[in-house]
Amino acid sequence: MNKKKKQLTPSLEDYLETIFHLENTYSSAQAKDIASNLGVKRASVTGALRALAAKGLINYEPYSKITLTPEGFRQATRIVHRHKVLAEFLENFLCLNRKQAEENACRLEHHIDDLTLERLIDFIEFIQKCPRTGKSWIKALQNHCHKAGNCSVCKKCLQKALEEFEEKISS
Repeated sequence: MNKKKKQLTPSLEDYLETIFHLENTYSSAQAKDIASNLGVKRASVTGALRALAAKGLINYEPYSKITLTPEGFRQATRIVHRHKVLAEFLENFLCLNRKQAEENACRLEHHIDDLTLERLIDFIEFIQKCPRTGKSWIKALQNHCHKAGNCSVCKKCLQKALEEFEEKISS
């Protein structure tokens, strides 16, 4: 199949992601559950299921259980992974509440390319592991995001970071 036939709209990605979660929980999905999870009418679900089946991403027959094909599973896993990385970044680094993080991740996941996602993951790992950053740096960023941080605390923050660094290298 050519690449164009495999490309999904954001809406179809949402359907694929929902089927993934339902199949993961119940071993298959049903149209009524997909409609309920996405907050759409059953007629919309039927059209989307036909489109996903035509792309070879789901096993679908009207009035029967829906499952992902191996290719559908592969694509759904990528979508779920993008969503998870983005939601965690938005919540843990940019201090959005869980609902805001989830809503924004859902919008962003459809437009971020693989290279940008890889670089975001590299950035997150760097911030979490680098001795020049780490937990105290993340906390300072969170305070800044909440406008609680100001330059008058930088001296104390730097001292604490230096102490934590010295502990790491002496262990």
